[in-house]
Amino acid sequence: MFAGVLILLSMSNFSLPGRRALIAGGASLAGAALLAGGRGPAVARETSSGPWALELFTSQGCSSCPPADRELGACARRADIVALSYHVDYWDYIGWKDRFATPETTARQHTYASVLKQRYVYTPEMVVDGIAHDSGVTSAAVEALLVTAQRHSTRRATPQLTLSRDGALTIKLAPFKLESTPADIVFAAYDRRHSTPVHAGENNGRMLENFNVVRHFEVLTRWNGSAAQWTVTADRFKPDQGLAVLVQYADQGPIVGCNKLEPMATG
Repeated sequence: MFAGVLILLSMSNFSLPGRRALIAGGASLAGAALLAGGRGPAVARETSSGPWALELFTSQGCSSCPPADRELGACARRADIVALSYHVDYWDYIGWKDRFATPETTARQHTYASVLKQRYVYTPEMVVDGIAHDSGVTSAAVEALLVTAQRHSTRRATPQLTLSRDGALTIKLAPFKLESTPADIVFAAYDRRHSTPVHAGENNGRMLENFNVVRHFEVLTRWNGSAAQWTVTADRFKPDQGLAVLVQYADQGPIVGCNKLEPMATG
């Protein structure tokens, strides 16, 4: 089932599990562990041990997505993974409007599809470090993605993240030798967990659990690899949200570093 006006990108043939849509154009693991259960500073140094970025593109309107949502929830508990869930909007038309889906999150997936030379966008799709993708519906598939990231990225630019007394986020990066292009500093704020009773569409009658749901993300600036520091003011995120920073080669290329800060767990 395909949505909207669809354009096929030229590439070699391949097959993908889950729901697929032809691409309609592009838009623009634990050397830095967090303190368990709370927000705390992470180590700012060049390291080969992560953390690694795992981005899931999902939809509450897709019956294939709940297994991947659960896998991301398991990954979200790991200090060596920055797990982010982006809800896409192109399945909303089949009966259930995903309240977390936005054109911006959908555009991020389309850009990955162009960069990674995919023929389709599809859900569920997990992208690791901006370099490889899979449906991510089993733990074995997720671990294979992480092995790919570890093999590819032997050096990491891990940002140090701290909160000031006024609630602002400070991002610090030590000097790092970038390969050929500058890197984007990508900031994301996410809700740790949502439970949603679904009353229509492919998941009608199910209670869906979603984890690390991205509610806001933006490219803060471009980075040339020199020692640097930036501040994200407290009015750009909520106190109970998780915060993530990705160090990603320009125009959504490979991710060479990432980190997260999360609120104190309760219950």
